[in-house]
Amino acid sequence: LPAVHCLSFGPQAGGGECCLLQLEPGLCAELEAGRSLVIRGEKDEHAVLCSKDKTYDMKIADTSNMLLFVPGCKTPEELNADPPSCNIIHSQIAGFSNNYWELRRCRPKLKKLRKLLMEVPYEGPDSQKDQTLTFSKYTTEDLLSLIQASEEEILHQLQVIDACKIEGYWRILDFEYEMKLLNHVTQLIDSESWPLSKVPLCACLEELGSLEPREMIEHILLSYGRKYVDDAGNVFFEMREDKICRAIAQMLLQNAVKFNLSEFEEVWQQSVPEGMTTRLEQLKGLALVDKSSRPETIFLLKVEDLPEDNQERFNSLFGIREKWTEVDITPYIQDLCAEKQTVGALLTKYARSSMLNGVKVYNSRRPI
Repeated sequence: LPAVHCLSFGPQAGGGECCLLQLEPGLCAELEAGRSLVIRGEKDEHAVLCSKDKTYDMKIADTSNMLLFVPGCKTPEELNADPPSCNIIHSQIAGFSNNYWELRRCRPKLKKLRKLLMEVPYEGPDSQKDQTLTFSKYTTEDLLSLIQASEEEILHQLQVIDACKIEGYWRILDFEYEMKLLNHVTQLIDSESWPLSKVPLCACLEELGSLEPREMIEHILLSYGRKYVDDAGNVFFEMREDKICRAIAQMLLQNAVKFNLSEFEEVWQQSVPEGMTTRLEQLKGLALVDKSSRPETIFLLKVEDLPEDNQERFNSLFGIREKWTEVDITPYIQDLCAEKQTVGALLTKYARSSMLNGVKVYNSRRPI
């Protein structure tokens, strides 16, 4: 295999069959540095190989010739560099293979992570479910054994979905409980007339610690704010307007199939903390506006609820709406883009374009 870094594993004595794994230079460097490569996947899943921070699909590639493993084997270039010799070199074959495992960088398969943690979301310290029911809880080690992604990718995704550790186990807050905590914080900000860019941690914990666990108050501040320390060493949070407005919009939309757009925008603006401004751009990947209806409507459509497989994702989207503009569909397929892949390339592969009233739209390549 010219210009390919390979790793063999399997029988090394007796000439048994071996497995050959194709590695890119970066993975070779990780092994040389003493780090491990891990194959992950349950019985019903296609195996992937994970380094510390990357995930690779594994696919068997056949070779036209049998590959022999010879310890201490020299390449023709190395033989030519040696002094001329007429001696016959006797070598022992340690193993053989007719194929090798080809690795291709892929998106980590993280949808299962949220699914596992949402089996029993955390409803607060007084939750009857936590006190009476027995259910699966997941440590970091558990997730590493169940999720087909590298450790760094899993830990990053836990931050993205605002998971927190409670008694050593990763949990996702129940949305109603999360909104209850956020409401406590925003009401305190309003009553104290604190600027949204400078919310003091100590004061929040002191004022709200009697209502909810202090670690939950700090978690909600971390989820909806940016933590920083001033010159005096005091910890403050700059609240994230877009994320707070987005969460409140979800709360308003989740109990309605469709919402009159103009009425929704009015109620939404009235529901957010004073000083914040709502914008439809804040709802990308969360809600979809139907401009074809009269009056225009808006409804909840969360990207995390859509299938993880590319074709299934597009089938689902085209089942919801026959024709999409690129602006509307982008938030719902952006996470499918592989390394160096663009949304345009995905649309070219999985959709067909046409013009509608002077606007380019995309529809399915196959009947839905």
